[in-house]
Amino acid sequence: MTSAVPVALLFLGLLDATFSGFRAYAGRDARIRKHRATARAALRGLAVGAVVLLAPVLTASIVLLSAPDRAATYDTLSAGGLGYLLPLTAYAVAVLLSLAAYFLLPFRASTLAMVIGLGPLTLLRPLALAAACAGAFLGGGWPALLVGTVAGAAVLSVEPVVHRRWYQPAL
Repeated sequence: MTSAVPVALLFLGLLDATFSGFRAYAGRDARIRKHRATARAALRGLAVGAVVLLAPVLTASIVLLSAPDRAATYDTLSAGGLGYLLPLTAYAVAVLLSLAAYFLLPFRASTLAMVIGLGPLTLLRPLALAAACAGAFLGGGWPALLVGTVAGAAVLSVEPVVHRRWYQPAL
């Protein structure tokens, strides 16, 4: 396998982190024009995501460096990464379609897109990651499941970290 799978997974992870920053901020500001604040929130999510995604990279590196046959282990991790990528790609397409509707449609239709699209998809995010972990295990066994679980925990931690760091109300 080529390095396209890890690059695609990294891209999806950073994209998810950006949306996590947006979700941590969404609904916290009653201003109508809040594009700058929304962009800042997305960048905060991206920054946190770039840091926490070092955990699966480090895990994969340790698995590779400790393996007796690195080429076979890389192929195993790549196959597991492909299994991890497939459910997440389907989930990402659904999220991107909902986001496109949210940003491009008139106010009422974009509100409907938020309620019936982005809201439930946010709740389904852990299930999408569980399906990705199952795909990683089926494609690459235990080493791929380990890396996939660490990656899933990393991306699920972005939104709470951003929320606590920047958007926690002062007591």
